[in-house]
Amino acid sequence: MSPSVRPASPTAPPPDDPGWAPRDPTLPAAPHDRARRRKRPRASLPRRLLRAATWLFLIGALLLAAALTAGYLLVSIPAANAAAVAQSNLYLYRDGSVLARDGEVNRENVRLDRIPPTVRQAVLAAEDRDFHTSRAVDPKAMVRAAWNTVTGKGRQSGSTITQQYVKNYYLGQEQTLTRKAKEFFIAIKLEREKTKDDILQGYLNTSYFGRNAYGIQAAAHAYYGKDVERLGTAEGAYLAALLKAPSAYDVTTHPENRPAVLARWAYVLDGMVKEGWLTPGERAALRFPDPETARPATGLSGQRGYLVQAVEDHLTGRGIVDEKTLAGGGFRIVTTLDPDRQAALVRAVEDRVTRRLDPAANPADRYVRAGAAAVEPATGRVVALYGGVDYTRQYVNNATRRDYQVGSTFKPFVLTAAVQSGARTQHGEPITPYTVYDGTDRRPVEGWSGAPYDPANEDGESYGEIPVTAATDLSVNTVYAQMAVDVGPAHVRRTAVALGLPATTPDLTASPSIALGPATASVLDMAQAYATLAAHGRRGDHTLVTAVSRDGEPLPLPAAEPRQAVGREAADTTTAVLRGVVESGTGTAAQAAGRPAAGKTGTAEDDKAAWFAGYTPELATVVALMGQDPETGGQEPLYGALGLPRVNGGGPPAEIWARFTREALADTPVRDFDLRPMPGAELPDVPPTPDEPARPEDATEDSGEDGRENGTEGDAEGSRENGTEGDADGERYEPGEAGPGPAQPGRPATPLKPGKPGGPGRQ
Repeated sequence: MSPSVRPASPTAPPPDDPGWAPRDPTLPAAPHDRARRRKRPRASLPRRLLRAATWLFLIGALLLAAALTAGYLLVSIPAANAAAVAQSNLYLYRDGSVLARDGEVNRENVRLDRIPPTVRQAVLAAEDRDFHTSRAVDPKAMVRAAWNTVTGKGRQSGSTITQQYVKNYYLGQEQTLTRKAKEFFIAIKLEREKTKDDILQGYLNTSYFGRNAYGIQAAAHAYYGKDVERLGTAEGAYLAALLKAPSAYDVTTHPENRPAVLARWAYVLDGMVKEGWLTPGERAALRFPDPETARPATGLSGQRGYLVQAVEDHLTGRGIVDEKTLAGGGFRIVTTLDPDRQAALVRAVEDRVTRRLDPAANPADRYVRAGAAAVEPATGRVVALYGGVDYTRQYVNNATRRDYQVGSTFKPFVLTAAVQSGARTQHGEPITPYTVYDGTDRRPVEGWSGAPYDPANEDGESYGEIPVTAATDLSVNTVYAQMAVDVGPAHVRRTAVALGLPATTPDLTASPSIALGPATASVLDMAQAYATLAAHGRRGDHTLVTAVSRDGEPLPLPAAEPRQAVGREAADTTTAVLRGVVESGTGTAAQAAGRPAAGKTGTAEDDKAAWFAGYTPELATVVALMGQDPETGGQEPLYGALGLPRVNGGGPPAEIWARFTREALADTPVRDFDLRPMPGAELPDVPPTPDEPARPEDATEDSGEDGRENGTEGDAEGSRENGTEGDADGERYEPGEAGPGPAQPGRPATPLKPGKPGGPGRQ
């Protein structure tokens, strides 16, 4: 038998057995087939469950992978939320203490390199010790936190610092599954796009530390009153501890929580030791650093709003930063303002004015508004401003507004211009402090080819022949109106601008009335001009800012090199004459400062404002009281205010000046003026005429229309507009006026023209 042929099984059916035939599927199974199937063993229940679980796991894994992939692809990194990027502008006094913040969000972003390493490490020890080595998301920590929350071990966060930063910066604080899912995917993507240092910096600048402080820099100031760079390890550990429960862990507001705070603080420090960031010896030497007492949020009430407004106007007006960018926030602005002198100025106003007001008993007291500004002559730095009783109650800043006449505080600029230009009278005599003028009331000016002008003296007083020194002490209008013509009103105007008044000052018109102060310069403008006189004619443009930065990057500030605005001889001659105003003229109340001083009083038309502008060698300060209806905003006379028949510059304004100056300079030695006046000016003072003793009151001036003629000033080419002519410096002057330089002697007065009033009123 062939080996390839298998022998038939003895039990096998023969080939022609019907059992070998192919089975018809339509027929029922043969009995032996059913028996064979019944004998096959079935899987146990546990095995069936395991098999089902395996399939479910595989399907779930596939679905999870698909969901993760879809989530990663669909969830993109959004723009920062508005709250995360919102920053207030931080304004600091010159000594670095906080002046104000101009927004609701207390945040100042800082670079990571400004934050001390131990402070950074303290935060990592408190929140995420494996931050630098772990991934953006820690699934185990998330599961553990969820389990602890479910089992009642306390609500915990399994988020890494990266996830917390995503929540702070890109999302929000709502507790929803949607937000958590977005946080998860954004954190993964963010780690691919940013470095660990970038993420840590963002986290430290967006985290909330309590006391309305967002970010580590704001927290450093809120709790310890210092910049983040100056924080020590113990202080940094306390701020890090706050991140868990900012309000509850503030030991000054919740002293009952002190044990929990100390435990959390110790936990942070122990973690630093465990991570090798702190030695056990260093840890043992640390003591808990009690924070400062919590203070109300620094807003813009009181003087702060006025100061911020003035600083912002300074920044935008000088092109340092545009208004829109400044409004975006995030600026750190160091001002020139001195906190002690600022406080002294506020006290002086309150003592001499605010506390004496009784609107209920005296309706005129409703109109009283005060403004003041103090400038260092040597630097031009503004050290103090008083803008009003409260920024939230009186919005207009009385220190910077330009709508009240400056009155006779303008007269010194006429004398300065006369000496500067070597001007002569109509009779050819040089103008010196002892030049004699005719002080007769309503005497028409001579040598003026414009409209006739015959100003009145205060109360119609006539002084006859009177020297310039006495005319300054008594503020004789007719003398100074004539002197303005002798010098040339356009030259007077140029001198005022050179000293510090803006060329755009309203009503700074080159006409004889310019001498009596119809111009409406601000208190700060006048302080700048008087500071130039105090600095011997050397002008350093006044400034309110010493440094500006944003996100640690400094902004360039315009150079402010002092320059000689007018000759020293002219400035010092004016100072010598103004000393007489304080010693024996209308400004004797300023003697209470207890220092050598020079100054000038002034009163606006109808007694709507009273001024005192004065200076010592160290400080120039201008004070003004203004009358304004609180309901209509209209200017009102100050008659009867403060219980006085009239409010003059030699009264409350000079008193405020004296008190402030005495206190502001209390810690500095007394200095006398080092003057080099013009030849002849050093002669002994000439007292007022015997029959006209010095009066303690200033007079008023009516602006008249002559000080407002012919529209606006011309341009640098000397434009010819509205019938006027321009000079080489761009100053306009009337046809036939002396223009720049002294007037020619002997020029006759122009006959009176109909329709033109006699001119400003009294002083």
